[in-house]
Amino acid sequence: MSKLATDRDGARPVAAAANEIIDVLGPTIQFVSSDEGENDPCIMRSVLPPGVTVPLHSHPEPETFIDLSGRIEALKESAGSFEWVSVGLGDVFHVPGGAKHAFRNPSSEAANIIVAAPPSIGRFFREIGTPVAPDAQSPRPPSANAIRHFIETSKRYGYWNATPEENARIGIFLGQVA
Repeated sequence: MSKLATDRDGARPVAAAANEIIDVLGPTIQFVSSDEGENDPCIMRSVLPPGVTVPLHSHPEPETFIDLSGRIEALKESAGSFEWVSVGLGDVFHVPGGAKHAFRNPSSEAANIIVAAPPSIGRFFREIGTPVAPDAQSPRPPSANAIRHFIETSKRYGYWNATPEENARIGIFLGQVA
């Protein structure tokens, strides 16, 4: 990594092409910020391929999503009921800490999203993700071992994940882990 990307003494450019890309069980994440300190935001570029869903979950940290291209649907909870809302070009979707939420890309094109979150979410993604080559094809479905690792890591971070039945109630249907 260049000196500019690691110099903690002041403002610095971060070359996006030099930052890692990881597959986080379907969506990919490219870290735009680098070497986040505890008070620094973690800025990521995410690609949600067509047909990919991020199941219902929650975590103590807030997240903010900005749609750069494509269209996704985000699930929000209000007064104990859930509603899918469309998030398109330029839209911002903010998730407060502890809020249950999910995402899906029902379109035929990939959605590109900027995600701003505390560094703990970046650390979580780095722990569960697998490296992706810049010229790689679409990510493959996660293996049973990857799903187990995700569940164990989520518990350690204090994250909540819905059961397959809870996901089915909101229109997300997941395969069973062997």
